[in-house]
Amino acid sequence: MTMKRPLLSLLLAAPLSLAATAALALDVPEPQVKQIVLEDDHTRVEELRVRGQTQKVTVQPKNSKAPAYEIIMGDGSRDLSAGPGSTRGAAGQRVWRLLDF
Repeated sequence: MTMKRPLLSLLLAAPLSLAATAALALDVPEPQVKQIVLEDDHTRVEELRVRGQTQKVTVQPKNSKAPAYEIIMGDGSRDLSAGPGSTRGAAGQRVWRLLDF
């Protein structure tokens, strides 16, 4: 009976150590994320890039009552024309947020 306990603990620990080794072997690096801020006397522009591709651009006018707006970015995989069948026809257009949760 004393032999069964070490054998049982060895059998239970083996899959865990194999899983940890497999997780280390398949370690995928996190995507490179950059937040770029350009600012002058009149405007502040914030850009978010993931893996080198621009995901979001926000423009905040300074010394003005105008609200901040976002520029919709195209992902390069779709037709960005403004036709009736287009899903991203607004790419490159300004968008103001009306509600923020």
